Amino acid sequence: MSTIQVRDDNGVRIITFNRPDKRNAINLQMYTQLTEYLIQGESDNEIRAFMFRGQADCFTSGNDVADFLQNSGLGAEHPAFRFLFCLLDLQKPVIAAVTGAAVGIGTTMLLHCDIVYADNSAKFQLPFVQLALVPEAGASLLLPLAIGQAKASELLMLGESFNADDAFTYGLINKVVSSDSIFDYALKRAHQLASQPPISLQSTKKLIRYNKEEVRKQMERELKEFEQRLASDEAKARFAAFLKR
Repeated sequence: MSTIQVRDDNGVRIITFNRPDKRNAINLQMYTQLTEYLIQGESDNEIRAFMFRGQADCFTSGNDVADFLQNSGLGAEHPAFRFLFCLLDLQKPVIAAVTGAAVGIGTTMLLHCDIVYADNSAKFQLPFVQLALVPEAGASLLLPLAIGQAKASELLMLGESFNADDAFTYGLINKVVSSDSIFDYALKRAHQLASQPPISLQSTKKLIRYNKEEVRKQMERELKEFEQRLASDEAKARFAAFLKR
């Protein structure tokens, strides 16, 4: 069974992380699939919106660390960063339904989603500094803009997890939805988006995300620093300890 599942439902492309045995950790093959499904959906006039989800107990635990380290030659064409830049460039709206773990990129990718719902099991975390790395996906710019510099510094520098109620209070998600209805609720809202006039919808997204080129430049800065940190002795020691757990 594919580790990334996709199906189209009345104008909504539903993309599901489907690697439950690895807590939906994303490897390079999965990143490539994600990007392909987004590009295909963006060019398909029948697709009006995207929706990301995982299983009931996990959104995604972030990067597959072992796979990432084996393919650590970074750059804009690296599958992980190609996916992130693809997310940045999407014209069609994106909804996410978050359940369980949303770690690392599982949280930063939400900054590029237009509407985010989570249930009470959701646990968000940005453990980049703990791994001797730096943020990615433009989080070092987007998170302070969204929640203020003080709270963003706390979340990014300490890397402590926070729950759905916290995420709602910070303004990172739109609503906390019950576990038994979150996927249906998110899909219903995605269908509502898909039923809107598409050009007006995409133009509105473009106006809201007016600073896209500023975000792109910050993502490029992060990528350069991320590559240097990943090659450092500090990061190697942290990753070695992580893989022994």
